Amino acid sequence: MTLDDFPPGIRPAEPVVPRIDRAASSVQRITRAEELRLQLADEIVQGTFAPGAPLDETDIARRFRVSRTPVREALRQLVASGLVEARAHRGAVVAQPSVERLKSMFEAMAELEALCAGLAAERMSAAERHGLEAIHEELRVLSSAGNPDRFHDVNERFHNAIYAGSQNGYIAEITLATRVRVQPFRRAQFRNLGRLAKSQAEHDRVVVAIMRGDKQGAAAAMRAHIGLVRGEYEIYAVSV
Repeated sequence: MTLDDFPPGIRPAEPVVPRIDRAASSVQRITRAEELRLQLADEIVQGTFAPGAPLDETDIARRFRVSRTPVREALRQLVASGLVEARAHRGAVVAQPSVERLKSMFEAMAELEALCAGLAAERMSAAERHGLEAIHEELRVLSSAGNPDRFHDVNERFHNAIYAGSQNGYIAEITLATRVRVQPFRRAQFRNLGRLAKSQAEHDRVVVAIMRGDKQGAAAAMRAHIGLVRGEYEIYAVSV
């Protein structure tokens, strides 16, 4: 059975999982340090800064045309969030977890995403299933085009749709928080030769199980997918 076996339907607006890697909006004006923290956090999460890359206070201050004081405070906040490490005699660097730490992060990610996928198989509405299928088709086109950056962006929407489809906001929030920590490493593996097509095939197994309402199958397919993502990152890390 393939996705083509399922009847077409109305394409709905995509479900939304609120971002939790940034502070909630406020009527009060945020500080310059907070603005810098949000900007740098986005760039780290998007892979602009690779794991282990130095974050020089002077360079950042020059780039954003500010003094080093708000930069120093922004970096302190990023250290607290786990996205940046403060190292003696090296200053701040983008976090690069140990092999054991990274393994633990991916294990947690796999179980959380598997939980979301299983619940989505049980709970997604027909409209949400059609929306997921539409995103999956968009990824199929991008995998053929070989555009890893665009594939990554749409891949985020794919996983968000499954988190939202779990119909459990708390689990979705925890899963997204974990993904924020793992995201730079997940993004890097898309640079491996042939990875986009492989990822698309892995997604296909997840989507088919969700469409069938197969809770155990969806969870197993998602758990396997994240395990392969981890393996692909390890291949990438050795190559750079």
